Amino acid sequence: MTPLRVIAEDIKIAHSIFALPFAVLAAFMAAQFGEMPFASLAAPLGLIVVAMVFARTAAMLSNRILDHQIDAGNPRTSGRAIPSGRLSMRSAVSALAVSSIGFLVICGVFGVIRENWWPLVLGLPVLVWICGYGFFKRFTWLCHLWLGASLALSPVAAAVAVDPAVLSTPPIWLLAGMVLCWVSGFDVIYALQDVDIDRRDGLNSIPTRFGVDGALKLSRLLHVFAVILLFAVARTESAFGGLFLAAAIMVAILLLIEHATVRRWGTTRMAITFMTINGIVSILVGAAGVIELVRATG
Repeated sequence: MTPLRVIAEDIKIAHSIFALPFAVLAAFMAAQFGEMPFASLAAPLGLIVVAMVFARTAAMLSNRILDHQIDAGNPRTSGRAIPSGRLSMRSAVSALAVSSIGFLVICGVFGVIRENWWPLVLGLPVLVWICGYGFFKRFTWLCHLWLGASLALSPVAAAVAVDPAVLSTPPIWLLAGMVLCWVSGFDVIYALQDVDIDRRDGLNSIPTRFGVDGALKLSRLLHVFAVILLFAVARTESAFGGLFLAAAIMVAILLLIEHATVRRWGTTRMAITFMTINGIVSILVGAAGVIELVRATG
């Protein structure tokens, strides 16, 4: 296997589905705010998608590099590319550098072709933020919120790339807040898999700090806030109607199913609770929002 293929499998490119639909939705929201024809959105949207792939790859590689020794001592993660020896540290660091440079180059392209230099100005701080997640579980149990905020930057960054003026309106921020609470909530559930290992290694998380029951309560609270914020988006974005409201209701039902699944089977069905349900949540919100916006302007 080539290093590129090993990296793609190790960082699970498919998990980009969690953030990508929100970025696409935010781009359409920004285009509508700036009265940009959606037909003109194709090039910026393509750049946004490429930038997100580079950014996520850099963030995941940073995490894998920082945690390679911790991963080696955890039976669940010892098969990852670096601790298993399938990917050398040199290759991982090189890929991290290439991904980071690629992200910043794409940010600069917005300045060249659209005279919008904000993506380049903000690109490095964003990159530092999203690559810093691995440090925080060494210091604080609030690390889940850091990860949530990292993914919440996706709709904000996409909006800035299309029309920075849209940040003066509430819907983008409400959408980002929803992503923050939603991701933080399911990351708490994901961390339940490693609670004993994390305690052994002195790592911080909500499960290690508050126990399994306390962690599940906090996860549920975060998801309640996520649903409230999603309904707030539906209310404040004038173009959103019945379809987006129905998607918000479905999200609430899906998150109830997620927590019921964890309560019934614990972490043994993480493929359902982590990937499937949350992937559907993201696609539902993104697709419903884009369809409503296109319909409203068509």
